[in-house]
Amino acid sequence: MIPVVDPEEMRRVDARAIAGGQPIESLIERAGWAVALTARRMLGGTYGRRVVVVAGPGNNGADGRVAARLLRDRGVSVRVFAVDELPAVLPDVDLLVDAGFGTGFRGEWNPPPAPCRVLAVDIPSGVDGKTGIAHGSPWTCERTVTFVAPKPGLFFHDGRRTSGHIDVIDVGIDVSTARTSVGLVTRDDVETWLPRRASDAHKWSNAACIVAGSPGMTGAARLASSAAMRSGAGIVHLVSPGVDSELDVPTEVVRRPVCHDNWAGEVLEAIGRRFRVLAVGPGLGRSPATSAEVRRLVAAARVPLVVDGDALHAFDPTSTRHAPTILTPHDGEFAALTGSPPSDDRIESARDAARRFDAVVLLKGATTVVAEPSGRVALVVNADERLATAGSGDVLTGTITGLVAAGAAPFEAASTAAWLCAEAARRCARHGVVAGDLVSSLPVVIDDVLASTGQNDR
Repeated sequence: MIPVVDPEEMRRVDARAIAGGQPIESLIERAGWAVALTARRMLGGTYGRRVVVVAGPGNNGADGRVAARLLRDRGVSVRVFAVDELPAVLPDVDLLVDAGFGTGFRGEWNPPPAPCRVLAVDIPSGVDGKTGIAHGSPWTCERTVTFVAPKPGLFFHDGRRTSGHIDVIDVGIDVSTARTSVGLVTRDDVETWLPRRASDAHKWSNAACIVAGSPGMTGAARLASSAAMRSGAGIVHLVSPGVDSELDVPTEVVRRPVCHDNWAGEVLEAIGRRFRVLAVGPGLGRSPATSAEVRRLVAAARVPLVVDGDALHAFDPTSTRHAPTILTPHDGEFAALTGSPPSDDRIESARDAARRFDAVVLLKGATTVVAEPSGRVALVVNADERLATAGSGDVLTGTITGLVAAGAAPFEAASTAAWLCAEAARRCARHGVVAGDLVSSLPVVIDDVLASTGQNDR
């Protein structure tokens, strides 16, 4: 994973580099060169181009002033404004370089409207480097040049919206000195984490059981079971309490009929023999009787467990589990689990929940946070608005289940599934995407990832 370093730790990394003999002037010169190079690429050249650089009092401002000098050397017409000397109306130019304030900014930033495209230095001014919350009205940037490592605030709340494309630039500081357990999930990680089916595998090698669906809510069961089959499960048994003929599931999925009440014992008896993973919750309903059965199942199941949807509202945080647990809440379900919604610092919220429940917690959002009890965190940032559709969470649950069935560890399964579902959405049409489209795209995405490792050459 690509390390993500919060502002406080980044200041310590900088200080260690300077104490180790890196002159601050050299670091600023390299940063300014990277900003100038990115600006030239955005401008498409230098002849006749006009740029405004807004420079603050700290290192960000110094980076901007170096970039201004280098752009002038290339023939660009550049005007530099200090942050406390901005005119009410900025000149009409081709590019604005926001080098006002970095990750240590405090207060509010309400600059005049930008007349053109904006390039941010390190982070858009006014955006909190840790949480991504904007203080004021920061410019919406087309690109952000950040140094050494990305900062959490670039991926959350207003930071995700205002940062645009993010370029991480090496200025000669060793990122391995950073004390961080947060990372961005990349395609390379997914290549490593995707389980490979053994040549002598059979369907029961990767068996999964899913408890999902209820009268009137059968779509969730179909999506979850389909996604599990598409992502690694050799066989899926589906339990939908109280549902008979109305359930439309893929031909390959095995139905296990159970009565509406007192079904947990039947499920426990089944999974105790041959299943590698159990998922519970999508479309299951929240009646008192159903919630009681969910709690019985969760407490007694001795296989890895994926808990989603309605089961999260029934989850008993005091129950003692005998196998790994993966919880997959969105913000409302997170509030039901913990008693309050996630804080502005979504990384710490997910971490705290993972420690509290001794479980892997996947906190859904535009940027998905996956945390495990040890404190390790993965950020999945490749999603876009196409995942904001009913049923996409059920597909995610099924994908995690299929990966665990295939042998992936819980943290890696959750992180990989979030990345795969996001990538599957990106393979779909730009508009009109429904959750079923993600299921159809999953095998193509997985095939592409495995092809790059030579796994599909047989």
